[in-house]
Amino acid sequence: MIVLSVLGIRKHYGDEQVLSGVAFDVRPGDRIGLVGPNGTGKTTLLRILAGEVEADGGTVQWHPAARAEYLRQHPLIDPNRTLWEEAKSALKSLFALQHDAEQAARQLAECTDESEHRRLAARYDHLQQELHRQDAYNLDHKVERVLDGLGFPAARFHQSVEALSGGEQNRLMLARLLLSDPDMMLLDEPSNHLDIDATGWLEDYLAGSGAAMLLVSHDRYFLDKVTTRTLELFHGTVESYSGNFSAYWRQKAERVLVQRRTYEKQRAEIEKMKEFIRRNACGQKHAQAEDRRKKLERIETVAPPREIATPPMGFPKAERSGDIVYRVEGLAKAYDRPLFTDLTFDILRGQRWGILGPNGSGKSTLLRCLLGEIAPDAGRVVVGQGASAGYFDQHLSQLPAGELAVDAIRPAGIELDQPKRRNLLARFGVTGDTALQKVESLSGGERCRAALARLAAAQANVLVLDEPTNHLDLWARDSLERSLRQFNGTVLFVSHDRYFIDQVADHLLVVEPDRFRVIEGNYSDYQNLVQRRFADPSAQAARTETRGQSGDNQKKAIDQREPTRRKRRFPYRKVEEIEAEIFERESRLEQLQAALSDPVTLRDGDRVRQTMSQIAGERDRLGTLYEHWEEATELNW
Repeated sequence: MIVLSVLGIRKHYGDEQVLSGVAFDVRPGDRIGLVGPNGTGKTTLLRILAGEVEADGGTVQWHPAARAEYLRQHPLIDPNRTLWEEAKSALKSLFALQHDAEQAARQLAECTDESEHRRLAARYDHLQQELHRQDAYNLDHKVERVLDGLGFPAARFHQSVEALSGGEQNRLMLARLLLSDPDMMLLDEPSNHLDIDATGWLEDYLAGSGAAMLLVSHDRYFLDKVTTRTLELFHGTVESYSGNFSAYWRQKAERVLVQRRTYEKQRAEIEKMKEFIRRNACGQKHAQAEDRRKKLERIETVAPPREIATPPMGFPKAERSGDIVYRVEGLAKAYDRPLFTDLTFDILRGQRWGILGPNGSGKSTLLRCLLGEIAPDAGRVVVGQGASAGYFDQHLSQLPAGELAVDAIRPAGIELDQPKRRNLLARFGVTGDTALQKVESLSGGERCRAALARLAAAQANVLVLDEPTNHLDLWARDSLERSLRQFNGTVLFVSHDRYFIDQVADHLLVVEPDRFRVIEGNYSDYQNLVQRRFADPSAQAARTETRGQSGDNQKKAIDQREPTRRKRRFPYRKVEEIEAEIFERESRLEQLQAALSDPVTLRDGDRVRQTMSQIAGERDRLGTLYEHWEEATELNW
């Protein structure tokens, strides 16, 4: 069975050919990553498949029974609903099915005509089978689970959709799509606006889903965890690769190497033949030259390698600062709630620090405190001798919207003529006439690269970056990672891109509302500490003991015990005990459902209502037990 067949899709925008003969098939269960540089038409292709944009040519054939859902980059939601109502709307057909089943049960209980009773009983059995087939029990629990996984606590469920930020509205759109449980998902940057915890939850959810999916993402770890096949979209066509993104990256390098060798070998042979023809066109070997000329005309030339160029980027060599770049002593900041308290640590010259924490935990605020843009409520920041910071703001506010890109990257107090600025922009991938466009007319990726060029122009020896990978494709991220590793100064950054953190950081500051942890290492080292912590119950005493420390004592501890992905929700209980109760309650639920199909029960309205109430109670308890079991297995109880 083929869920989706795409054949020869073409699309132009003006004179620009975006798609030229795109073709591929999607089968049930395929989880396909669609990758390619910014501007190659990935979103355009998704919109064509979703029926939002009309192709200039080619065909899109969906299986008649397939139900597809499309996650847009820009949300479409009802502002008059609450968060809960909007998420729940994805399940309206299942709630209607539940209502029909309950109504059928009531009608059965009240029916006295034997013929009508048989008809109602058949209808009720059919509805029960549909409820079972579509797993339409515990719908409220499903909604709660998805919203919680995507970072919406229960306290916010009745908040107005209109009051949500743009990023939160995108998360709500994603929740609604997941709850709708389609046969195929078209996902455009689904991990945007998610912190690391929510991204990890989404990975597990999608990897465990039976749905087919075609997803666009610039998160390597996300693609690796979720996808089983990769389509590269470049120069208007797609090439297919088996496996996830890492497998694609390896296969791509091998394929390019073979293509280059074949191409260069043929070019050398052609040049050799041309030289022979030129030298012998009128000589004694004229016949041989003519024969080679005819052979040359028949040669089917090998195309050059399908290679995606990456901007070199790079930051200038930094002047040496003092050994201590930042000394943070007892730092605290709060707005409507505490963001961080009693932060104490040193950042040394040449180190590369990544700051981790959930959305809203104060990471950007901490950066601005270090830069002196925000005053802390307590404590102090001592800037080391000779330390000069350059700042990359995630909102790209350093770039004046009305200026030309080539002028906007000139930092105050730095003499840099226009040719040098254009060369600098080109190094960061802003080339040609794009450098002479106003900032406001640039794409998000172009503005981001221009802001990085401005950071390089500042010639700072401390680079402070807030979400620098936003708007960058995978190839630009790769260049930025390499550039930051090669930089001889100090780097401090906030990012939700785990691969980027792994490639760049040698220290981590994990920020939480009531404590902090300093880790010597990168994201993988941090995860190893988490796993060791869970595997060693005796470390619980160390957790309690060190948590009480503050200031220098806490700093010296360089905490090596890590938090769970989210706060523990259930009391300690052995996995075997939970499984035993689940088995017992599932058996009880089967008995109750069988009783509800018994004609004797159906003739007694009170017994029907009592049985339905018991079924609802068992389902609710099972939903809680399933969550308890998930937590217990994750924590190795």
